[in-house]
Amino acid sequence: MDLIFLGTPAFAVPTLEKIIEAGHKVLTVITQPDRPKGRGHVLATSPVKDAASRHGLPVFQPERIRRPEIIEWLAAHKTDAMIVVGYGQIIPQAIIDLPRHGIINVHASLLPKYRGAAPVQWAIANGETVSGVTTMRIDAGLDTGDMLLRAETPIDDDETAVELGVRLADLGADLLVETLARIDSITPEKQDSSQATLAPILKKEDGHVDWRRPRQEILNRIRGFAPWPGCYGFWRGMRFHIWKAIPARQDLAPGELGTVGRQLFVGCSDDAIEVLELQLEGKRRMTAAEFLSGRGFSHGEVIE
Repeated sequence: MDLIFLGTPAFAVPTLEKIIEAGHKVLTVITQPDRPKGRGHVLATSPVKDAASRHGLPVFQPERIRRPEIIEWLAAHKTDAMIVVGYGQIIPQAIIDLPRHGIINVHASLLPKYRGAAPVQWAIANGETVSGVTTMRIDAGLDTGDMLLRAETPIDDDETAVELGVRLADLGADLLVETLARIDSITPEKQDSSQATLAPILKKEDGHVDWRRPRQEILNRIRGFAPWPGCYGFWRGMRFHIWKAIPARQDLAPGELGTVGRQLFVGCSDDAIEVLELQLEGKRRMTAAEFLSGRGFSHGEVIE
């Protein structure tokens, strides 16, 4: 097939590479413009742009894809389909109507659950034990298009959003290739919107831990919100970022700190967690044992 690929993050790269490997012709790759990154505000290219460059594919980076001249440019390509994986801009109906087979999206959830920008993170944070990917034909709504194929996978008990995202990227790439191979025989399935849940874009404040929550819910959020916004509280006026933790049995009030040797605990509404890895504001990531070396706690100290 003659395709146009629209994508930006690392999650989209396996799909781009798999469709090239499958013999499809990618006419152009559309990705977000280079953006300033880091303390030096150096312009950084997207993972998809880097991948396209490795394969010698033309790259187009419009600020707004809905501009009339860009729609006219896309219409001139006469593509069989457009593929969208985490592109980062809303596709207008004028573009949706262009390709013969429509615009096919790889979404990192088992639709209609977890529509929105952060499906992997919210699935883990909400304690789901199964996730997956869905290919769908996009429409003007937010992840509301007709479903084509789905593939599911269990979520491991200690799996983070980063780890699950890597697996789903590969699963989604294979599913998209299968979708293209079977496109003429697949019967699209309408989504049951009554079963939909939303996975909104994450905000910094989503990571602020409420220690009155149940222990398992806090542990799920630590896994689901890694690496950003992470899960954190405030200790002695500093941001206290928890990278890794496990369930523990300690008699502590919500948010109260406790230690046993080189082990660090925080109380929840039911029992406690043991913090294994953490990071203080302005410091490097460290183990609990490193953190406790040379530090003492007053009785009743808390993370707020």
